[in-house]
Amino acid sequence: MEIRLLEPEDASTYRKLRLEALLNSPEAFLTSYEEAESQTEEDYRVKLQSDGVYNFGAFEGDTLIGMVALVPETKEKINHRSNVFAMYVTPASRGKGIGKKLMQSAIEYAKSLGGVEQISISVVTQNTKAKSMYYALGFVPFGTHKKAVKFGDGFLDEEYMVMVL
Repeated sequence: MEIRLLEPEDASTYRKLRLEALLNSPEAFLTSYEEAESQTEEDYRVKLQSDGVYNFGAFEGDTLIGMVALVPETKEKINHRSNVFAMYVTPASRGKGIGKKLMQSAIEYAKSLGGVEQISISVVTQNTKAKSMYYALGFVPFGTHKKAVKFGDGFLDEEYMVMVL
């Protein structure tokens, strides 16, 4: 298994995994499947070229099996912070430490940027496996947003976490 930054050439496989994630775990993402499906491979290629957004992929051979995005803040007063989004590992690859390795890659990359002092992440409160992994990595909760995500006919709460580097 290899973890690396995704390149524009990975757009097709990244789009495919992103759509899979939104179908398999719609409650875990703020983007809907329909919103993502309307984006073309070229849209994803552009996204993977964006300055200040670092998308990591876990590969088994040529197959993308996991992903996570690191997005540092750019405004002067908050550029000591970075955020993690879009964490996903395919169901067949879960339980093998791939999510942890992806997160560790994002954390180490944030440290290498210089000036980043903390990393934030949010997770729906029902996702106990993800929360356990984030706690084990050193994230601590700092708040809960009630009814943060409208999902179907109901709402989901999100727990906000931070890791001080």
